[in-house]
Amino acid sequence: MTTSLFTEDTTDVPYQPLAARLRPRSVEEFAGQAHLLSPGKSIFEAIENKLPHSMILWGPPGVGKTTLAKIIAESCDCHFESISAVLAGVKEIRATIEQARYHQSNGSRKTILFVDEVHRFNKAQQDAFLPHIENGTVLFIGATTENPSFELNNALLSRARVYLLKSLTEDDLVGVIDKAVMDSERGLGDLDLQLSSEQKLVLARAGDGDARRTLNYLEVLSDMAELKDGRRVIADGHLAQVVEESYRRFDKGGDSFYEQISALHKSVRGSSVDGSLYWLCRMLDGGADPIYLARRISRMAIEDIGLADPRALQLSLSCWDTYTRLGSPEGDLALAQAVVYLASAPKSNALYKSFSAARQAVEEHGSLEVPLHLRNASTSLSKEMGYGEDYRYAHDEEDAFAAGENYLPESIQDEKFYYPQESGLEIRIKEKMEHFRQLNEQAENKRYK
Repeated sequence: MTTSLFTEDTTDVPYQPLAARLRPRSVEEFAGQAHLLSPGKSIFEAIENKLPHSMILWGPPGVGKTTLAKIIAESCDCHFESISAVLAGVKEIRATIEQARYHQSNGSRKTILFVDEVHRFNKAQQDAFLPHIENGTVLFIGATTENPSFELNNALLSRARVYLLKSLTEDDLVGVIDKAVMDSERGLGDLDLQLSSEQKLVLARAGDGDARRTLNYLEVLSDMAELKDGRRVIADGHLAQVVEESYRRFDKGGDSFYEQISALHKSVRGSSVDGSLYWLCRMLDGGADPIYLARRISRMAIEDIGLADPRALQLSLSCWDTYTRLGSPEGDLALAQAVVYLASAPKSNALYKSFSAARQAVEEHGSLEVPLHLRNASTSLSKEMGYGEDYRYAHDEEDAFAAGENYLPESIQDEKFYYPQESGLEIRIKEKMEHFRQLNEQAENKRYK
């Protein structure tokens, strides 16, 4: 007789967290992920037809990656082996593979090998699974909170389909709360716990897309509930106390971090003041280093505004300095001032593009000689060699511009890198450059007449 993966041995475990007790046992109980678990969708059909395959489940904490792997194994009558990349080493990997071989040799059941936090395994450890996936010893299911494209080997990715699990919505989490409150077998139903719609919404928002986190809060609150008119109620003050220290999801070294800084940068570039303020506050709220933010904001001023408004960089650096002097919360307002100014400033990436083009020219052409007329004739020998000969001192020329003079190596003297845009101060710069270009053309024409 096969033992259910969801049958818990409580002989030596008198207490289980609410989140563990309420772990979904079927697709029907699963919260969210309709894009994967609705009829006609990939994982639903794999379960329905009992044809599991190797996969990578990618998503934030608390969305059910481990639970889904267990549901797949249970529904498809597979032996389930589980290891955590945080705790396991070579010994544990070998042991699980041996178990899988045993079941394979007996012809009993396929083995699903579930590897939690798979991104924490190094390349060699990830490669160790490949032959066992190839020969059918195991069906591999890996769970990760990090982008698989960056953290997992291409060889492993080519043998497993990647599925993105999304954060649970507030409605999803309210549903999880309702189930926990009403379920007398595994949840809190025997407590007759009362929560208002507003309290459920506050709790769901504090959960921030994470069912486990939400249920942990609910369990703490159930211990604080007070008996009133024969029912256990939760005081708003207790609710506020429990969720007060809750931070929105923010991993300082993971995908969420880079997704949010990308959103901030793109909001500034797109001239969205509201979007810029929102993502700045999200990152500050999540615990981002304000000095890091100040550095990135200064980069935005250079990359996306540049000479269209040179004051953008000055203001960004001033706000950076203000934060180092004042700290939070006063310094937070300085950062807000910077992103609002940058978002509303005229945009130009001409400087960014011209710098990249000039660097590329340096890489492509190597160490081109400095034209003789641009070299300093600092010695008698250098004068004899023609250093500085025919150099025209711009300040002695009309408009302080030596029309027709060349300042690039001869082989690339016609190259152009900087193309100012019709934005802000660059409009004036473009006009000036066009004036100089015409003067150069006139000088060139005179030279050949």
